[in-house]
Amino acid sequence: MNTYSRLLLICHPDLHPSPALTRAQALSSATGATLHLVALSQLPSRLATLDQVLRKNARKQDAEHRKAWLAEQVKALGELGITAYAETLDDQDPLKDLIRLAQLHRVGMVIKDIQHETALSRALLTPLDWQLLRRCPIQLHLVAQAETTLPARILVAVDLVEHDPLIDKLNDHILQSALELAQRCKAQLHLLQAYEPSASFVAYAAAPVAWTDKLAEEMSGRARERMATFGGRYGIKPDHLHLVRGAARNVVSEYANQQGFDVVVMGTLYHEGVSKVVGSTTEQTLYKIHSSILAIHG
Repeated sequence: MNTYSRLLLICHPDLHPSPALTRAQALSSATGATLHLVALSQLPSRLATLDQVLRKNARKQDAEHRKAWLAEQVKALGELGITAYAETLDDQDPLKDLIRLAQLHRVGMVIKDIQHETALSRALLTPLDWQLLRRCPIQLHLVAQAETTLPARILVAVDLVEHDPLIDKLNDHILQSALELAQRCKAQLHLLQAYEPSASFVAYAAAPVAWTDKLAEEMSGRARERMATFGGRYGIKPDHLHLVRGAARNVVSEYANQQGFDVVVMGTLYHEGVSKVVGSTTEQTLYKIHSSILAIHG
């Protein structure tokens, strides 16, 4: 399936122009993709105390407002030469409905504004962004800001430290998706590997081993060799390969922000009852990144 034949935009809940709308419009213009707009129907929590008749009227007014706003967006996009469709979804089970809709219309990418949640909210309820990261089988583009309408510099975060068939497969999938985006946008593509001393690296030792400069250099040497091999396979320029020591949950966002990358491409692996570092790193990076994330489901 062509990723850029049809895109799905989850509109900002306040129904106003947003970074995700800007990015979706730019991608549609550049690729000729059809754009499907979705607005989640939701009422302010304070209205939950209204009686049934008042709630019904409030929902009706909300639906009419969203329908009118969506119609304006479709018209504006049409004037730009973009084929667009729109609809509203009830917010009772948005994750299930969004995935169903995306699969029904053979959507190649879901685009959404990053919605920051408080630590308390994240502890009590799983935010929709995190639900999508864990469950959405389609490429997920979460946008914090879009200073450039099309990304000009793309950073791919990979995990090449250990040999794991699942991770290796995901790395290939991540880079192939990033290459497609870079080609469509005529963007630079860079590769980032974060590494840190880990118990697994010295697990072969018969006794506890203290980290020394020699061991650290050996680990970084192996990581550089794997990066060079992996990057060379996909034609990534040697000076676009970056190896940075530190925990991925910190390194990825810090490096991307410092170097001004427009999109960070990362992978997600999520299985019930199994904690995967790749998936949790993407979630932890979500609120730290200044630009946007393209999450590739493994």
